[in-house]
Amino acid sequence: MAVEELQRIPMSWEEYLATPEHPRHEWVDGVVVVSPDPGWRHQRIARMLANLFDAVAGLYGSTSGNVRLPADRVRIPDAYATTRLEGLFVERPVLVVEVLSPSTRSVDLLRKAPEYAEAGIAQLWLVDPDARTLEVQRLVDGRWQPHARLDDATPQAEIAIEPHGVVAADLLDLLDG
Repeated sequence: MAVEELQRIPMSWEEYLATPEHPRHEWVDGVVVVSPDPGWRHQRIARMLANLFDAVAGLYGSTSGNVRLPADRVRIPDAYATTRLEGLFVERPVLVVEVLSPSTRSVDLLRKAPEYAEAGIAQLWLVDPDARTLEVQRLVDGRWQPHARLDDATPQAEIAIEPHGVVAADLLDLLDG
């Protein structure tokens, strides 16, 4: 399977705001990063998690949204949950999800994760379909700490999304449907 390259296009904030809603593009330090559309399995995992979050009273789960972060950054996580319906930009989601793939793994782990922490997002959910894991990190004093981990040996867990509620996550259902 070929790994698609991310396109990087220098662009001002004003130019970014004037771009059409599609294709998928983030704005990082004055550069638009255009990502290829995720594959079917990747999208399915994100959608299932967004639906899981949407079932929690007071949370809205989604698979499409521009999350505005500090230091002139706009990221598009694979899914997220927020406490209010927002417009073009989601200012402070409760949690974000990244489904790791060969083309975005290093960006998701090395760049986005610290940016999400800097923004004060309470939880980061990382799904690795190849390793067959779901790891949930919780922000504690500005750093990610392990909160829950699912794998083939422990595929189910009740995961707290504090203070909003608990979700029943099933890794086998997410990955294998």
